[in-house]
Amino acid sequence: MNALISARGLTKRYAGRLVVNGIDLDVFAGEVLAVIGPNGAGKSTTLEMLLGLRIPDAGTVTYWTADPRREMGVQLQNTPFFPGLTAAENLQVFASFYGLRLSDARLRELLSQCRLEEVANIEAARLSGGQQKRLAIAAALVHNPKVVFLDEPTAALDPLARHEIRNVVRRIHQAGTTMVFTSHDMEEVEKLAERVIIIAAGAVVASGTPGALTAAFGVANLEELYLKLIPEVVGRCG
Repeated sequence: MNALISARGLTKRYAGRLVVNGIDLDVFAGEVLAVIGPNGAGKSTTLEMLLGLRIPDAGTVTYWTADPRREMGVQLQNTPFFPGLTAAENLQVFASFYGLRLSDARLRELLSQCRLEEVANIEAARLSGGQQKRLAIAAALVHNPKVVFLDEPTAALDPLARHEIRNVVRRIHQAGTTMVFTSHDMEEVEKLAERVIIIAAGAVVASGTPGALTAAFGVANLEELYLKLIPEVVGRCG
């Protein structure tokens, strides 16, 4: 597999505290990669450095393209939609940030891909939590990126909304987009991820396919692995 993004030795400190400690990480073309770990583990800071939103204190990030920001999309946990604008109008505004005007056909495609056709003309602020998450994902896709980062896309959603988001992620991946996501839901990770990177105490502590990881550590599933591995790492660093 070809690496679209390669990070080597990423290090970041805040107020003298080591948050990310020499992380090596690759994002391969066409994969669905889950980056998991406890709160405060350094995973969000790591992803922000991959996205170019934060500058590492040490280490390097290399990309497959000279202008990675135009080729990457990101869904944040809280996407600020524009008040008074419909879902469709918000997508047009997000597209304008990339100097684009969505054609009617492309707009319909995005709405369909994220199952938003029936709410296209409803003000974004009036959408349900699940619909707003799907709209945030659609906004990350307006410029047809090669890699999409999703930050806990199903957090605080009910089971039906989580199921809908997972189906959206599958459709986007099947269309050829490389996906990187974070989640605290290990069942979700097992259902979606082809490869998993576990970060704890600012370092990568395990990496591989879900099946390979559970076999290597002698556990039945990723939740058991998480409960086994994370306390050990945090305990050693505490």
